[in-house]
Amino acid sequence: MTAMAPQRTEPDLSFLLDHTSHVLRTRMAAELGEIGLTPRMHCVLVHALEEERTQAQLAEIGDMDKTTMVVTVDALEKAGLAERRPSSADRRARIIAVTEEGAKVAAKSQKIVDGVHEGALASLPATEREVLLAALNRLVTGHLETPAEGARPARRARQKG
Repeated sequence: MTAMAPQRTEPDLSFLLDHTSHVLRTRMAAELGEIGLTPRMHCVLVHALEEERTQAQLAEIGDMDKTTMVVTVDALEKAGLAERRPSSADRRARIIAVTEEGAKVAAKSQKIVDGVHEGALASLPATEREVLLAALNRLVTGHLETPAEGARPARRARQKG
C-alpha cells in the first residue's frame, strides 16, 4: 500500500456481501445443473407453481430482462417442464403453466436450494446464524430496500428465487 492510498476505517461490506452472494450463486448453479436446471429455471418453476403468473410477472420476480425470460421459458418448454397457456382470468394474457414433470423437478430443485442455504448457514454457530439472518432481513426491508438511481445504473443481482 502506498502512502497515498486511503486508509480503510470500516470492513469492506460491499466485498463481503458480493463475494458471499457470488459463491452461493456458483454453488447453486453447480448443484441445480446436476438435475438439468439453471437458477433462473428453478425460479420460474417455483414462482409459476405458487399462482397463475404471466411471463412478464415472472421476469420481474426473477429480475430477468425480456430476452433472458424468453430463453428460460423456451428451455423449460423444450424440457417438458412448463408451457405457455392462455390465462384463465384474461384470455388475452399468457401464463407459464408448470407441467406435472415440472412440479416434480421443482420439488427436487427446492430441496437443492434449501440444502445450499443450509450448508452455508451450518458453517456458523446457531446464535450467529440467527443474528446474521435477522440483520440481513432488517437491511433488505429497511436501509437497503430500494436501490439508488444514478447516472450509470449498477448491475443488479438476481432477486428472490
